[in-house]
Amino acid sequence: MPGALFLDGDEIELRTVDGDDVDFLHDLVNDPRIRRGIAALDPITRSQERKWVEARGKDGSINFIVAVAGETVGTIGLKPPNDAGVAEVGYMIAPSEWGNGYATDALRTMCGYAFDERGLHKVYANVYETNPASSAVLEKVGFEKEGHHREQGFVDGEHIDVLRYGLLVDEWKEMTAANEADEKRWL
Repeated sequence: MPGALFLDGDEIELRTVDGDDVDFLHDLVNDPRIRRGIAALDPITRSQERKWVEARGKDGSINFIVAVAGETVGTIGLKPPNDAGVAEVGYMIAPSEWGNGYATDALRTMCGYAFDERGLHKVYANVYETNPASSAVLEKVGFEKEGHHREQGFVDGEHIDVLRYGLLVDEWKEMTAANEADEKRWL
């Protein structure tokens, strides 16, 4: 079972990362389907993954396990914000769980935390053009495509384009208010 419950989404829970998650995280980051999406060129050993788990948060980053009914399905994290309150988000969902909406729910939940509790101004993500599913997740949550960086990534021996997406706090608040108004209308 993953660590303590920190946040609830609609379907997912964001839980703290602990030592029991090392094997799952090690297998996840080394899965070829995941590695292509994050351009991880080198294999990660269990020892390296354990060191990452033990050091998490010391650099100001925030990382969570994504769980469904207490079962680990992925991970999501925020890098430390810069002086302007801007932070990068990243997420990985186990391929066996793709298509269930868990990444979208986890990202929506993380954005709520980033904007409503942490007071961030902007959350952004970089996506390899070879990962259209991740672009779709970002767009469902309300992120806007902000840039197209030509041949900035390197995946499977080829230089590929990297897409930049961003979401501002005002856009988040506007979407949240609109969603709440829609929910009230149907009650």
